[in-house]
Amino acid sequence: MLDIPLLVRVHVDALIAAQNDMGVCDAIEQNAPAGKPAIMSAPHVPKVAGIDPVVPPPAHTVAPHPATPAPPAAAGAVLQDRLAGWVSDLTTLHELTERLVRTRSLDSALHELLRAGAALVGARRGLVVLEPADGLGPSTTVGLGLAHADLGHIETVPRSSTSYGRLLDGLPGSPRPTEIAHPDLLGEAELDPRHREVAARLGYAASYALPLTTEASPRLGAAVWLYDEPAEPAERRRHLASLYARYAAEHLARLLELEHARAQVATVAEELLPSRLPRVAGTQLAARHRTGPRGGGDWYDALPLPEGALGLAVGSVSGTGPSALAAMGRLRASLRAYAVMEGEDPVAVLSDLELLLRLTEPARSATALFAYCEPAQRKIVLAGAGHSPPLIIGDRRTEYVETSLSAPLGMLACWEAPSVEITPAPGETVLLYTDGLLERTGDPMDRAFARLHAAAASVPRAVRNDPGAIADHVLRTMLPGGADTADSTEDIVLLAARFD
Repeated sequence: MLDIPLLVRVHVDALIAAQNDMGVCDAIEQNAPAGKPAIMSAPHVPKVAGIDPVVPPPAHTVAPHPATPAPPAAAGAVLQDRLAGWVSDLTTLHELTERLVRTRSLDSALHELLRAGAALVGARRGLVVLEPADGLGPSTTVGLGLAHADLGHIETVPRSSTSYGRLLDGLPGSPRPTEIAHPDLLGEAELDPRHREVAARLGYAASYALPLTTEASPRLGAAVWLYDEPAEPAERRRHLASLYARYAAEHLARLLELEHARAQVATVAEELLPSRLPRVAGTQLAARHRTGPRGGGDWYDALPLPEGALGLAVGSVSGTGPSALAAMGRLRASLRAYAVMEGEDPVAVLSDLELLLRLTEPARSATALFAYCEPAQRKIVLAGAGHSPPLIIGDRRTEYVETSLSAPLGMLACWEAPSVEITPAPGETVLLYTDGLLERTGDPMDRAFARLHAAAASVPRAVRNDPGAIADHVLRTMLPGGADTADSTEDIVLLAARFD
């Protein structure tokens, strides 16, 4: 028996380790020389891939067996080469899967899958087709080294002639293949003429494809890698790519579930908000809403009131998720009712809302701001409960409205705060917003307020007559690079009202 101490320590994910067809111990047993030699000595070769080539003598003191001829030194070298190869493969898989796990979006995970797979099979280009079997989507095609026009050309090839089509749809009367290799694509006599034309046009001569499947989903997608010259990955590279593809499919399935949950939360949140903004003479309205991945409780409302008046409201409830969405819907519906009955008195509206919240949901708090507008007189009376002050944006001024300091709803036994009256000049816009706009910047609140003021002041004069353009400019300036659509637990609400 070959006695090898545990000198090799490899840190790999349990999934990858479990997927190896042959363990190290099995390999040692299979490659062990016949007989029971008393003395085994490994050749003194340089260390390879973290393996110590020096095999120390056993620690036990059992009497040695009778001397037998020492095995050839080459046997130990071969075994160490195989061990080094296995360790190198496991290390490579570990590094690639670690990079994949760090992806947080479906698009980034698909691109990482293509890059890692190309490195494993020795290809330069490729594409992945995502088509979940449940039909819930999203269905998409992502390329590596292929432009959108190139992907369009590939999609003109009959699906049954493509590797991804045969992996996803299978062939009538036969199970779906576990891999498809075309080592000399242009040399295949039965190749579809359109496929031959596209391959020659894009300059690829071979392909290797793997399915993306999980136990829960027999069809998730397929990945295809393209070679510039006739080629085919070796068996060892195929095995590594197959292990990686299985792990990547599980990760993609988790991201798909997350995408579905986010889409459902966003749909519910949008349904709880106004489907359209009212048209009231003397005003122009625009709103922007960005919900976080877990769904926050930020909301807005605009409703026409008697005698040509207009009610504007923004607010936020504590918590995230479905419960916060439900509370937001109840709060908004209640405010609408109070606004219709006593909207000309914003303090009374918020007082009634606070009483309702305290009686029905004592464990929850909320912020809110309600403004009663009379567009004909350009007169606004507003009151806030723990909410950030509005901004007035115009050609001659950009300033915060001076509101009184007040506690959020549900925080005090009896809420009350004085209202404030403002008169915007013709052409000025009043911007209402929630704290998520400030908190997503990651800055302290005083600096975030300063950034918001600077963003509002920098609105180009050419778009200051468009409240939607003003809201978009503020969003882009406060959260550049698409940060307003990035994953966050904070919702964003902007409600802009321009007065003629």
